Amino acid sequence: MIPVMTRLRGDALLARVMRSSAWTALGYGASQVLRLASNLILTKLLFPEAFGLMALVSVFIVGLTMFSDMGTEPAILQHRRGDEAAFLNTAFTIQVTRGAVLWLASAAIAWPAALFYGQPLLAMILPVAGFSLFLHGLEPARVHTAGRHLRLGRLTALDLISQAVGIASMVLLAWATQSVWALVAGWIVSSGTRLALVSFAQPGPRSRLGWEPAAARDLLHFGAWLFLSTACGFLVAQGDKAILGKYLTLEQLGLYNIGFFLASFPMLLGQAIVGRILIPLYRERPPGASASNFGRLRQMRFALTGVIFALLTVMAFAGEGIVDLMYDPRYSPAGAILVLIAVVQIPSVIGMTYDQAALAAGDSRSFFLLTAARALGLVCGLIIGAEYLGLVGALVGQAMAAIAVYPLLIWLARRHGAWDPLHDLSFAALGVLIAMGALYVDSGAITELSTLFARSAP
Repeated sequence: MIPVMTRLRGDALLARVMRSSAWTALGYGASQVLRLASNLILTKLLFPEAFGLMALVSVFIVGLTMFSDMGTEPAILQHRRGDEAAFLNTAFTIQVTRGAVLWLASAAIAWPAALFYGQPLLAMILPVAGFSLFLHGLEPARVHTAGRHLRLGRLTALDLISQAVGIASMVLLAWATQSVWALVAGWIVSSGTRLALVSFAQPGPRSRLGWEPAAARDLLHFGAWLFLSTACGFLVAQGDKAILGKYLTLEQLGLYNIGFFLASFPMLLGQAIVGRILIPLYRERPPGASASNFGRLRQMRFALTGVIFALLTVMAFAGEGIVDLMYDPRYSPAGAILVLIAVVQIPSVIGMTYDQAALAAGDSRSFFLLTAARALGLVCGLIIGAEYLGLVGALVGQAMAAIAVYPLLIWLARRHGAWDPLHDLSFAALGVLIAMGALYVDSGAITELSTLFARSAP
């Protein structure tokens, strides 16, 4: 058997995939360790309402980002001209313009958002936090070409350094001021540090403002469906916080956010690997092209899903103990929330490796249809569940939405030769066992949670 280290060497596709997967997993794991450490410190320095307020801020910042995504990154990853200067400079120009518009938009929506949620401080925080969107728009295109060629080692290190700097500033300011503004400042410092690092330390051609009509047409044509997809993707990624913000108190939303932060680690790790690895992999080795390609993707899919399921199992069975160990008693309800969210994510994990096949083939329209169905199902599930059963009902609604959209996911995967029924059936059976066991073990805490977080809309 060839040693693992030998497989990691060289410039072959398999070696680059394995190295990039390892770097992505390592980087994401280290990033979450940093976030967890800062979260534990900040919960001692700040109050639960501060985390609830920042959850609302993140809803709007992420929402602006996703509602305006023109798909420049996946376009660079999959397009045949993804290494040409004219194409990259056109993409950079679109990205810079978008960043400036987003910053202005964050200021424009600040006051209406404050009125809607009854939180006057949002009117001041949102424009400041929105400056991070402008900084992100200035990042050079070589950040994306590193992903195109699956060379992610240095970029991962730079990401971790910028995050560490932002967290350090956040903790210091929280200690000095005991104010939610410390969290806002940490965002800005982290974004500014990342911009400086990728501009001067990431290898690759320099990005310049430029406009080539042919490149612009390709980018905007591909990005038109991605624009709609990411607008719907906002509801998938942030719809829970946006909707629950109207059903829960600010303190309850802060507890939910902590439970979500811990429970989402496995799912977000998988999404980080999928988002960085699969478009280049599907582009170079389409699964429908040969049995060999499909077999290698099956091995990768089983390995990735298996790792995520193992992590979800730990969260589902040890959620209460994890929260009790790390946080003081004020945050204990987050333990049962952690358990429920881990169980709810099982259906989504099973199909998470399929949709990137559409983007790799340039089929952004099919990707949009799937994302729109996910968003519609999630919103309906959240609202109906929250109306009748409060937080627990909203979480159950999310799981039902993921199951309901599965036939459309099969359609997309079969369209691009990526569907693997053996994988899905195997992990569906395992997922049912994990969910039943976790809900049985934690039934008492979940019952108490359903009473504590019953419907409480203002």
